[in-house]
Amino acid sequence: MRTQTTLVTAILLWACSTSDQTADDPFRWLEDVDGVEAVDWVDAHNEKTLASLQSHPVFDTLYGRNLESYRSEQSMAPPTVLGAFVYDLFQEGLDARGVWRRAALELYLRGEPQWEVVLDLDALSQVEGKNWVFKGAQCLPPENTRCMVRLSPGGSDAAEIREFDVERKAFVEGGFSLPEARTFYEWKDVNALYVATDFGEGTTTETGLPQVVKEWDRGTPLQQAKIIFETDSPGAWVFPIVERSGRRSYALIMYRASRSETIRFALHEGQLRELRIPVDARIRTNPGLGMLAVLLGSDWSVAGATYPEGSLLSIDYEGFLGGDSDFEVVFRPEERAHVLSFSLTENLLLVNILRDATAELYRHRRKNGRWILDPLDTPEHASTLFSGGIGSSDRFLFTSDGFLLPPTLSLAEEDGTVIRVRQQEPQFPPGPYTVNRNEATSVDGTRVPYFIVHRRDMAFDGRNRTLLDGYGGYGISMVPDYDPVLGVAWLERGGVYVLANIRGGGEFGPGWHRAAVREHRQRAFEDFIAVAEDLIARGISSPEHLGIMGHSNGGLLVGAVLTQRPELFNAAVVLNPVLDLYGVSDPDELGDAKDPNDWEFMRQYSPYHNVSTEKTYPMALFVTARTDDRAPPGDARKMTAKMEEKGHSVYFYEAIEGEHGGGVTLHERAFRDALIFTYLLDQLRGIP
Repeated sequence: MRTQTTLVTAILLWACSTSDQTADDPFRWLEDVDGVEAVDWVDAHNEKTLASLQSHPVFDTLYGRNLESYRSEQSMAPPTVLGAFVYDLFQEGLDARGVWRRAALELYLRGEPQWEVVLDLDALSQVEGKNWVFKGAQCLPPENTRCMVRLSPGGSDAAEIREFDVERKAFVEGGFSLPEARTFYEWKDVNALYVATDFGEGTTTETGLPQVVKEWDRGTPLQQAKIIFETDSPGAWVFPIVERSGRRSYALIMYRASRSETIRFALHEGQLRELRIPVDARIRTNPGLGMLAVLLGSDWSVAGATYPEGSLLSIDYEGFLGGDSDFEVVFRPEERAHVLSFSLTENLLLVNILRDATAELYRHRRKNGRWILDPLDTPEHASTLFSGGIGSSDRFLFTSDGFLLPPTLSLAEEDGTVIRVRQQEPQFPPGPYTVNRNEATSVDGTRVPYFIVHRRDMAFDGRNRTLLDGYGGYGISMVPDYDPVLGVAWLERGGVYVLANIRGGGEFGPGWHRAAVREHRQRAFEDFIAVAEDLIARGISSPEHLGIMGHSNGGLLVGAVLTQRPELFNAAVVLNPVLDLYGVSDPDELGDAKDPNDWEFMRQYSPYHNVSTEKTYPMALFVTARTDDRAPPGDARKMTAKMEEKGHSVYFYEAIEGEHGGGVTLHERAFRDALIFTYLLDQLRGIP
């Protein structure tokens, strides 16, 4: 089921501080994640929810179909290319944590991979007595034989990191090893790392984000490693970035003064040098090309020129460090098109343009000192995204998919030839369905687009089970993608799926995001409500048959809309949410509850503070995970308890372990989603 996985979501950590909770909060005790009383409460609520939903006639069927879908989806996960091999994580058994495996690259590209196991997570978990979840590995090019493997206990963001030899298929005895923490690291060379982690008291923020970067030489105790950057500014954090081309590299230190402000320092010739780039810009470098690319988050005037927000610029890296500011414009934003992401290979600049919330991939090549658009053959009417480069070359992988189009992994050769590597088997027939694009009008007159997926013969009689999904925050864009579980559990059963591109997201550039931050966050909720009202007005659905769903920040969205306009919906799925904003310190996006002025507007949309006995709410479903340390389970627990206290019936389910995005095994993912769609099918009771 849909989750957004980007750099932003990978490092996003809700700044919740229970010490700032009001003394009269009667459910504060539920924030004690492993407390005996709290766990007893969770067990009782899980038992009640499972007794109701697991006994439903449709549950077992959905669970079985979900398993098939996830097995198929797993087979299409884009691999990581490291030198002459591709690597992926494969989970075969229902409860398997999986094996990290590899196959020769060229055999994989020919569709004839011969996989060998590099690390067995289940065997490791059994030997060490921990429920390890594989969170990726960073290997040192060009040999890619030494890797730092990230292991998470139960799926939390905090992880142990250990040096691993992929040729010996074993951890390096006496090698680099970092204890469990929220750690960021990069290889400097085979005998040194750049590390930002918890070095002890005073070296992290309240939420555990690092405030110190060290250069750690092999054989030196971690505490004695050389400090190369540190800050004690409240809330600020730091991490290293190293970008490579062949054996050349550029090292940077990223100083996150706030969520929207990043100051960059180059480690250049042994010295730290600040890159004079706007703090809300995004950058990439390429040592092979000697190039710096900059995506602007706001208008920028430099060297007599003004570049509008959303512009993608490039410049010679060494020249820029020397004072040159003559940027080349690669892309200028359009009304409904902006840069989603960009990447540099050995000689190419690859740019994903989000046009009407659908991703398109463009390739640029240097010619006569300028970037020239180099055509790339990609599928029409599909979201196409860069997947990864192949070594020190201009070959790269990309994926294409859509609501009704299964993912296709393709290889772009250096000469422009595109070869289909593999395509996921369809999990449901696309023929009976269609995808349309509609617009709703929000309270302030803003046109809010949304995608709608439904049967071609759908009757506009208001009786269609309809699921409205959204996010609306942090500049994250919601784009079409293939969700096999959504297809088999919802569309095949007559359901209508709607994806709203509300403000707060990044679908239409930085301004679309800024329009719904802090005291303007209500606009995101109003946009979502406007889409719901539009669905009802068009006869697509009706309050009896309309449900809403959101994950993470989308959980906040659904919680806010549920408390504000409950009469519009008959179901609400609230996944891994933050709902009590009193403990939140997120000044750039939501506000800082410690500031009385911020709390005045945050209080108006904090779901936990707006549960009323005067309103009638649909029976909502709150889903969370005990090991989620990005959006801890306390908020879902407390919201459930508060709604029950005020006389409202609620479903609640908490997984014992799980990542912020969901379960860590095939069984856990399929089980959770079977609960969700059983709930939706039963609650909405539309046309079967």
